[in-house]
Amino acid sequence: MESFIPFHQLFLPLSHFMAQGGTVLWWLAAVVCLSWILVIERLIYLFFYFPKQRQHWIQAWTLRHDQASWYARSIREGWLGQAHDALYQNLNIIKVLVSICPMLGLLGTVTGMISVFDVMANQGSSNPKLMASGISLATLPTMAGMVAALVGMFIHARLYKKCQWLEMKLEKSLRSRL
Repeated sequence: MESFIPFHQLFLPLSHFMAQGGTVLWWLAAVVCLSWILVIERLIYLFFYFPKQRQHWIQAWTLRHDQASWYARSIREGWLGQAHDALYQNLNIIKVLVSICPMLGLLGTVTGMISVFDVMANQGSSNPKLMASGISLATLPTMAGMVAALVGMFIHARLYKKCQWLEMKLEKSLRSRL
């Protein structure tokens, strides 16, 4: 007979990790989730919606008989501006969320060390088990914040490069035939 693992038991290791890291780890998880929602939105836009819009602009440009006048260049610049705004939308928000991650990790370090000092003040420094839980509260958020920031920086840089490449490709496609 096949064993079935209940859905709530799949999250036991995660909830144990979050309990060891303290409240700050939940805030960090919320920031990471929000940043990944924005990353997924950008990926969907870049791979599904932007190619259709790009093709529309290129088709409209190639159908124009006049591509060298001031009016035609203004239309081209307007389309390039729209493309720039659409491509880079939410990238700054992702960058800010990524930069918040190490700060939340450091906040977790401070709160964990406060709990260690609180235990030492109340019960003395002779109880290593109580001190270990405070040190866990201090180190886990720092590690999680750094890992989230490193991954986020890599993803942001890749998205930014992809947007630059798509913008340059569109600009080349909308050059005038002289």
